[in-house]
Amino acid sequence: MLKKLKYLSVLSLPICVWISFHNNGILAFLPALYLFGAIPFFELILKVDQQNLSEQEKVLAANDSFYSVLLYLMLPIQFGFLVYFMFHIQEAQSTSVLIGRISSMGLMCGVLGINIGHELGHRSNRFERFIGELLLLSSLENHFLPYHNRGHHTNVGTKSDPATARRDEWLFVFWFRSQIGSYFQAWKIEITRMKIMKKHMFSLENKMIQYTMLHSLFLGSIYAYFGSAVLIYFLFAAVIGIILLETVNYIEHYGLYRQLKENGNYEQVKRKHSWNSNHVIGRVVLFELSRHSDHHFKADRPYQLMETSDDSPVMPTGYPGMMLLSFIPPLFFKVMNHRVNKALA
Repeated sequence: MLKKLKYLSVLSLPICVWISFHNNGILAFLPALYLFGAIPFFELILKVDQQNLSEQEKVLAANDSFYSVLLYLMLPIQFGFLVYFMFHIQEAQSTSVLIGRISSMGLMCGVLGINIGHELGHRSNRFERFIGELLLLSSLENHFLPYHNRGHHTNVGTKSDPATARRDEWLFVFWFRSQIGSYFQAWKIEITRMKIMKKHMFSLENKMIQYTMLHSLFLGSIYAYFGSAVLIYFLFAAVIGIILLETVNYIEHYGLYRQLKENGNYEQVKRKHSWNSNHVIGRVVLFELSRHSDHHFKADRPYQLMETSDDSPVMPTGYPGMMLLSFIPPLFFKVMNHRVNKALA
């Protein structure tokens, strides 16, 4: 029972955001302090959990609807908070409180919106993928789905993949290269798909056309109902969610490249081409995102079945702590580069 109830810890973030929305001073920044203060601290002192589920536990977890229903519930929570944010954000009594509340909404956009949208975007069920698309809408990041599923997972560990961070590449450069590169690659993927289907590149079946129209309608509705100030505040929150995504992208594959074989093809994607973390808190709050090597080994494996392996290169701390470290590039390189050498040896 505890092995599944632990995932309810994701609700700690909405609770922190609710407190942020109703308080001034330092509490307006509570979600940021929680994600990038409390979690990294406790992950440094708590024991790492390298256990995988037993075969019997895997069967039970694979057939337990709890794990999927929990993801579905994030949709009304995410949009409920987003609507509340839009109605009340202008009530902030100071610039610092305004920044705190925008950053709090932005963290929800990244953790609940993009992260869970990513998880559901890998599902074969169209209903689940649709929920994932709606969650990604809350950060205007829908292009992530065609790019991630048919671009990133194919090209990961090569220079053809914008989301694979290069050795000694600064995080702040990577943000732009990854986001812009993935957007254009998503268009290329969808245009190629239209050609295969013998459809016009601007067909309404082109996902990028659909997403562009959806984003325009969404932003237009916010402007029409709430005005330009709230629209700008929402865009700031969405950008924070995107920065969170790209920072995770940066640490997930930093410096890990696949070998080019003599026949001109790259070696198969292996567990050694993604960085793992078995630190418990970040794992459960991020729905096992940090067991990323297994995700690339079997992309459609649901989060509750993710495994760790001796073949997976391991980061010295959890994802939240590593994200903090990445903001100091020289220190990040010092910590990670020798680990890159060891992982690829």
